[in-house]
Amino acid sequence: MPGENLSREEARERAAILSVERYDVALDVRSALGPATAGEPRTFRSTTVIDFRCTRPGASTFADLIAPAVTSVRLNGRELDPAAVFDGSRIALDGLAERNTLVVDSRCAFSRTGEGLHRFEDPEDGEVYLYTQYEPADARRVFANFEQPDLKAPFSFRVTAPEGWTVLSNGAADGEPVPAEGGGATVAFVPTQPISTYITAVVAGPYHVEHDHYARTHPDGAVLDIPLSALCRRSLARHFDADAIFDVTKRGLDFFHESFDYPYPFGKYDQAFVPEYNLGAMENPGLVTFQEEFVFRGKVTRTSYERRANVILHEMAHMWFGDLVTMRWWDDLWLKESFADFMGAFAQVEATQFTEGWITFANRRKSWAYRADQLPSTHPVVADIPDLEAAKLNFDGITYSKGASVLKQLVAYVGREAFLEAARRYFKRNAYGNTTLADLLTVLAETSGRDMAAWSAAWLETAGVNSLTPQVMCDAQDRITELSVAQTADESHPRLRPHRVAVGLYRRTTEGTLERYARAETDVAGPSTVVAELAGQPRPDLVLVNDDDLTYAKTRFDEVSLATLRERLGELADPLARALAWSAVWNLTRDALMPARDYLDLMLRFAGQESDIGVLQSLHLQARTALVHYVAPEARDEAGTALAEGALHELRRAEPDSGHQLAWARFFATVASSAADLQLLQGLLDGSAKIDGLDVDQELRWAFLETLAAEGVAGEDVVRAERARDDTASGNRHEVRCLAARPDPAVKAAAWAAVVESDALSNALTEATIAGFAQPGQRELGEAYVAPYFAAIEGVWAARSIEIAMNVVRGLYPALQEGAMALAATDEWLSERAGAAPALRRLVLEGRDDLARAVRAQQRDALR
Repeated sequence: MPGENLSREEARERAAILSVERYDVALDVRSALGPATAGEPRTFRSTTVIDFRCTRPGASTFADLIAPAVTSVRLNGRELDPAAVFDGSRIALDGLAERNTLVVDSRCAFSRTGEGLHRFEDPEDGEVYLYTQYEPADARRVFANFEQPDLKAPFSFRVTAPEGWTVLSNGAADGEPVPAEGGGATVAFVPTQPISTYITAVVAGPYHVEHDHYARTHPDGAVLDIPLSALCRRSLARHFDADAIFDVTKRGLDFFHESFDYPYPFGKYDQAFVPEYNLGAMENPGLVTFQEEFVFRGKVTRTSYERRANVILHEMAHMWFGDLVTMRWWDDLWLKESFADFMGAFAQVEATQFTEGWITFANRRKSWAYRADQLPSTHPVVADIPDLEAAKLNFDGITYSKGASVLKQLVAYVGREAFLEAARRYFKRNAYGNTTLADLLTVLAETSGRDMAAWSAAWLETAGVNSLTPQVMCDAQDRITELSVAQTADESHPRLRPHRVAVGLYRRTTEGTLERYARAETDVAGPSTVVAELAGQPRPDLVLVNDDDLTYAKTRFDEVSLATLRERLGELADPLARALAWSAVWNLTRDALMPARDYLDLMLRFAGQESDIGVLQSLHLQARTALVHYVAPEARDEAGTALAEGALHELRRAEPDSGHQLAWARFFATVASSAADLQLLQGLLDGSAKIDGLDVDQELRWAFLETLAAEGVAGEDVVRAERARDDTASGNRHEVRCLAARPDPAVKAAAWAAVVESDALSNALTEATIAGFAQPGQRELGEAYVAPYFAAIEGVWAARSIEIAMNVVRGLYPALQEGAMALAATDEWLSERAGAAPALRRLVLEGRDDLARAVRAQQRDALR
């Protein structure tokens, strides 16, 4: 629809003349139950009253609404003809007064894509659950509004729902539910503080709810009294560990209250774990929503609990960075996401049991950032976002993890207390308002005394990642005469930046470990910086130029250091240093500077010694990526066999019933392909084989079964039988994925039709089908879909919701096909479709860049 993609200029023009005083939104969701009308969307009634001011009486503007039908529109008492003023996404408003009241009565559609008001029917018990998800601009699928972040207002919601349902919104319930005419009950909620449309929320359904309470006395004497709740579907209640969730929540509230000196501003704190969620979580004030995969159905490693704690704290940080103070437009998305990413890790390390959080940050979050910053779509942390489609794609590794990495570097640059004091002033000055980069730089300059304009220009307003390489000269007595750090940048983004780094010197001890014996912290600037403090130190076996992970840069090595890592990487005693070394050699592999099989050799030799389970699981993901994409095609079978043998060896030697054993079992399942490997997986499923201590629970069964299905060993009957054992929402997704994984042209054709030619599948089942469709061992089956892919994607982009379209365009890109052929097809489409939607072209360019990188890595590996 023409008006769906709101532009930045339109938003600026509207904000220049409008201010919103209040919203009163009434939703009747009783239609979520009962049969749907064939051929028509299932809808609910939405009535919105908006009081707003206009600085230019007589002006025209528009309200946003995406709905199948509008029953009535009334502006300042005048009835407007819906057919004349509503085009499917916008309501035209002419002849505005200084003070205005808009009343819109509409029929909005329940969602199957996770956008707007999502409806889910639990296959286990038939219960129906609803929740909203709006970011960046899907509140307009639920109620009429001015859908941009800088038109904040208080919201009052009233929701009429079936009898017995739990109904929640941002604010607390205003009294008891009132019986509704025709059945059910209406719940009214107290008005919110002024917030943006995209963080309003409603959750409704027969949820299982657990309650707790947070009570503290603030240093200023104010009593903090925050009701807590956590909820999930009833069928998941037996797996729900709400006490652990409440523990992290309370620790986080303690940490943020102390750090920010600004009490939590939104009353209650509900956390809802909801089905078929598109995101990890969403920071709706007073009602945070999470993907229900954080309710663990089976045994998981400590990493899964650590990640859940990190997400809980990330969303909590948003209560201040994003909800209390919100960016004016999506250009400054980093003002909330970068800060939440950084503060989530900060709080996790300092306030919870997961003190290894910075290791995970260095190994996983920065890996995401480094990849994103080398794509052709890379952008400054402060981005140029012309419209909503561009905003949707900007929730990426730059905005989240590069921004967070830059903030970590900023803390090293200005000091912890200056950083936190800047945050405190920022909240107090801008509470319930909207800000830009300049507002933050002002307070940072005040508290640090640093030139923040220069820092911002270097780190926030230019794109690209630098590389830092040590250069070591020693004398005849094996003493360092000079150690310098060389800084380089890619030609496409040649900016060199100031870095606050720690340079660590390591050597092998008599106990056989690599230990740091000297460290210097310094500012690196320009192409070469001498670290004078390290002169005179004994010759090192290893120089780590970003020790302690203070800055954001790719770490390189001198020849001696790289040779040391090839032989002794596993001997690095410090887990953070070891994680940084693993990250560095992975970047060398991605950049085609190290053969992929050399990386796999390192993984097979040293991963079994890795104590940090999060790092180990990252190594598994990277090893599979190296095997599938970076190993020379003629060497894949041999490398795959070696990887599977090594994985099985480590699986058998891992401590029984440990997280490491579980991680190796899951990794083994992803690389197993020989007849003996597949026979073992079958035996573990049917009980004829056993590995001491390995509990093959339902989730692990599905992991094994997907491999068996993809290899043609397990057919439809086996998959259906497994679904009968696991007749749940998760079982449904696993079944769909396994069925689509089978190596049969008819299966692939059906899967393709289901996601490309039809919109019948929900978002979760679309993702599952795509995941099953693309199998590394079935490259020949994928060749038939290269041309259809490029013929279909513009139609998909135009017809489907952006979330589904993104999944299809990314997930079905021919990344597994022979490089030259797929690159040529991509280049032809890019050349012929110069006028395609910019966001769509961005996704295709990203797929092309990954494929071109894979080709370069394969060529390097072939020269090994």
